Amino acid sequence: MALRRTLAAVLLAMGGLAPVACIPPGGNTPPASVATPPAAEQLGILTPPPPAMPRVNGPRVVGVRPGAPFLYTIPATGERPMTFAARGLPEGLALDAETGRVTGAVAKPGDYPVVFTATSARGTAGREVRIVVGDRIALTPPLGWNSWNSWGIAIEEAKIRAAAKAMAESGLIQHGWSYINLDDGWQGDRKPPTYALQAKQKMGDMKALADTVHGLGLRIGLYSTPWKRSYSGYRGESADTADGRFKDPDTKFGPFSFEKEDAKLWAEWGIDYLKYDWKPNDLPHARTMADALRATGRDVVFSLSNSAPFDQAKDWAAVANSWRTTGDLEDTWASVSSIGFSQGPWRPFAGPGHWNDADMLVVGQVGWGPTLRPTELTPNEQYTHISLWCLLASPLLVGCDLAQLDAFTLSLLTNDEVLDVDQDPLGRQAARVKVDGPREIWVRNLYDGSLAVGLFNRADTPEVVTVKWSDLGLGGEWEVRDLWRHTGLGVFRDKFEARVLVHGVVLVKLSHVEYAR
Repeated sequence: MALRRTLAAVLLAMGGLAPVACIPPGGNTPPASVATPPAAEQLGILTPPPPAMPRVNGPRVVGVRPGAPFLYTIPATGERPMTFAARGLPEGLALDAETGRVTGAVAKPGDYPVVFTATSARGTAGREVRIVVGDRIALTPPLGWNSWNSWGIAIEEAKIRAAAKAMAESGLIQHGWSYINLDDGWQGDRKPPTYALQAKQKMGDMKALADTVHGLGLRIGLYSTPWKRSYSGYRGESADTADGRFKDPDTKFGPFSFEKEDAKLWAEWGIDYLKYDWKPNDLPHARTMADALRATGRDVVFSLSNSAPFDQAKDWAAVANSWRTTGDLEDTWASVSSIGFSQGPWRPFAGPGHWNDADMLVVGQVGWGPTLRPTELTPNEQYTHISLWCLLASPLLVGCDLAQLDAFTLSLLTNDEVLDVDQDPLGRQAARVKVDGPREIWVRNLYDGSLAVGLFNRADTPEVVTVKWSDLGLGGEWEVRDLWRHTGLGVFRDKFEARVLVHGVVLVKLSHVEYAR
């Protein structure tokens, strides 16, 4: 008879999952710019190049509020030139067949299944994407770039334009990456008559910058704080006087606030994302800005930062689209592992429209200022970093200089089977189901009834481990697929064995195989 356990049963059976080690290493030699332990095996590029035939990638569900401006670029890889089509677009939206951009606004709430297709001389491919017009946005975690890990406060218009151009020309946009976010350091002065916050001179015309980013099919974000001054000393949302001046250096919050004026101006510029940064986060200031953003009529992803108090997790889920669960991530194994593997308690609060944010990705060329350097994470540690953040359903905001993407970093960010885990429409964060010394197993339920399983080795030596189906609450036969390599590993019954490298991971998908006894 057919044996099959529901996914709910899997996570109810929290008593066990033996850790599984990594498949024997393969791929190319790791990049020379990445430091590696002398005796450690390191994985090189695992992501296969995209096929020449069209393939539509990206999220399977997109949210927009009624009447709000809509911008979506169909993410599709394959040989160009390519044309696009859509079946089932709701009234109010239009598709540009040459660029694959969908724009407009939808007045009527509803759940609209749309089939997007991409066609070239090589053939046609499609994907169904639900456009959900309702009260929620960010139905999958945002994918994008943030300026902080590369440029710190040394941001200027040219660097932001270069990042947007690189996101489009590198092909990241073809895999669903869409946000270009300015962090701290863009702010200038407040000016009459509204005293809304303007950009510093080096940022140029912000509306023109936003128009350029939107013209590439991308979205743009900003940074602010309810404090009088940001962490870096730039103007925030409050002040000591009605015209935005400072008098009392000993207080963080001023008696005069400018959330409504700023949100209105930012909406006029075309801003799509706001990182709101202060500590400790508090509900009154978060709600005030959330209300100001909603009042503009523009969909702005609202992200709280940093170290959101855990005891108010339900509040953050009610007012924000994401919230930083931690302080700043550094490009060290100690930082990535301590933050990444401690996210379990936040799991109940993640879901479509509201996400636990484990901080920005520390891969590629970083530096937190004008001088850049390669990340200090080894290749194995970078695979663990990306795999774990995808299992956690965390927003993925890459912090490196996109204009200096090397082949290895690009391969980390363009693996569609791995990104599909992060973007899974079910929105369930992975659960850690077993720890055995330095070995950990994390499992995420996926919308199609399969499981994404992260098999991690935190030790300084390779480990061979076994996962038993009984530990997962499963029965029967399960097909195992390596998501980084896009390779089927076979059908397994009862257990799966493999080998994990130092600080490494194997990320697999388990799909049930029906069989008759």
